[in-house]
Amino acid sequence: MKRLFPSAAGHALRCAALAIAAGALPPAAYAAALDTPLTCNETGHQFIADLAGQQLIDPKPTRVESNSINAFSPAQGADLTAFGFHVFAVVGYEKDDPMFRVGDGEPVARSAYGVVVFGSESKVRDAVTAAGGTAIVHRVAPLITAIFCKRS
Repeated sequence: MKRLFPSAAGHALRCAALAIAAGALPPAAYAAALDTPLTCNETGHQFIADLAGQQLIDPKPTRVESNSINAFSPAQGADLTAFGFHVFAVVGYEKDDPMFRVGDGEPVARSAYGVVVFGSESKVRDAVTAAGGTAIVHRVAPLITAIFCKRS
């Protein structure tokens, strides 16, 4: 039988394994809710630098999209949430900032940042709206949604 979403399933299993391993850590040692920064009042640099400085993400991007969005992985043991949803990737970009690598296409914006969470687009949108957020909510795949802020 062929898997419909092999990469999403594999990622979910890796996240579950990390969650089990993180159980040995003090519960709040690496927990962080990212609701406040996702009100879109920061720059991509501020958002990523703050998370890297708190050792909540790996400071080196794991992937760079053609639109220059850099994807960062949560640090091992970090439990990041956004509006009640589990964060499995943090993204950002700031033009002319050495913290970010540049893709081979047109940058998405001068400054952009956000997260990718497990959750349906409608549920994530409802949670962001209920919190008074103005972030862009975008479906990435079934049950995988991006919460994104950008400045031109």
